[in-house]
Amino acid sequence: MATGKAGRVGPLDRIIRLILALVLLGFALFCPFAQALGPVVVWISGFLGVVLFMTAFIGRCPIYQLAGMHT
Repeated sequence: MATGKAGRVGPLDRIIRLILALVLLGFALFCPFAQALGPVVVWISGFLGVVLFMTAFIGRCPIYQLAGMHT
């Protein structure tokens, strides 16, 4: 972590995270199949969607930072 780049999310990683976030949020909010599976599935997919969206927007990933990685 001496370079100060640990935790940074690269441009391709940000795009992938944003697409996955939109898919998960759409699944949680609009998919009748998700509603039929129960509230746990809706909450988990919604939470993961928000986390992915925030990491794509901010450009940093706490898990990458803990592991000392960057993309």
